[in-house]
Amino acid sequence: MTIAKADLIEGMAKGMAVLESFDTERQRLNATLAAQRAGITRASARRHLLTLAHLGYLETDGSYFWLSAKVLRFSGSYLSSARLPRLLQPTLNRLTALTQESFSAVVLDGHEVVIVARSGIDLRVSVASASGVLAYGLHLGARLPAHVTSTGRVLLAALPKTEFNRWLKGRTLPRLTAHTVTDAKRLREVIEQVRADDYCLASEEHELGIHALSVPVRNLQGKTVAALNVVAPLGRLPASRMRQTLLPLLIEAANEIRPLI
Repeated sequence: MTIAKADLIEGMAKGMAVLESFDTERQRLNATLAAQRAGITRASARRHLLTLAHLGYLETDGSYFWLSAKVLRFSGSYLSSARLPRLLQPTLNRLTALTQESFSAVVLDGHEVVIVARSGIDLRVSVASASGVLAYGLHLGARLPAHVTSTGRVLLAALPKTEFNRWLKGRTLPRLTAHTVTDAKRLREVIEQVRADDYCLASEEHELGIHALSVPVRNLQGKTVAALNVVAPLGRLPASRMRQTLLPLLIEAANEIRPLI
């Protein structure tokens, strides 16, 4: 949304920029780091950090600041009141009951995807017993890098090419595993293939031993509003079987949801 400059409260915008400076990569910030990430002066960042701490949204040891549990009020309010998660949840529950696999619904937010609905088994048990690798962080509100996830790639493929080019330009693509695509040219090729296939299978790029299959969720106007995915241990569910048995279910589920969005 774009508003007139006269309607913009710059102090609030700076405060939100400081709050958004905290993420999975930087969980603790001092005034200097917050200023760099928010694009404001150190003095301004310090005042905003202190104000946010005073309001209870940050905690501090006097030098560094980190998010408090109070920020969860925003995510909790969204997840309980937003229409999209409520529409998607019954479908995810049905898919899990049918397959005993873990399913999620995800939206794109900048360089990350956010899980807004999920249903399924605890992969910490199944993955650990199958391959001894770490758990896959699937929980409501979890934020994952868009470039390494099947859902992120589906949502990036849905962007107009000019918008995707702007998203990719100058962006660093962090390596999470030995399989992660970190080259911009290669990622562009991957996204083009996802556009052609209208689904994405990503294997061990976010976490070793895990792969995920995703399809777009579109509304009646043809706009992609979310992505559905299924996540499973690679050793238990090979890619070929995933495509054969779960891809049709995901496509069917996305088509069922479409008239409701």
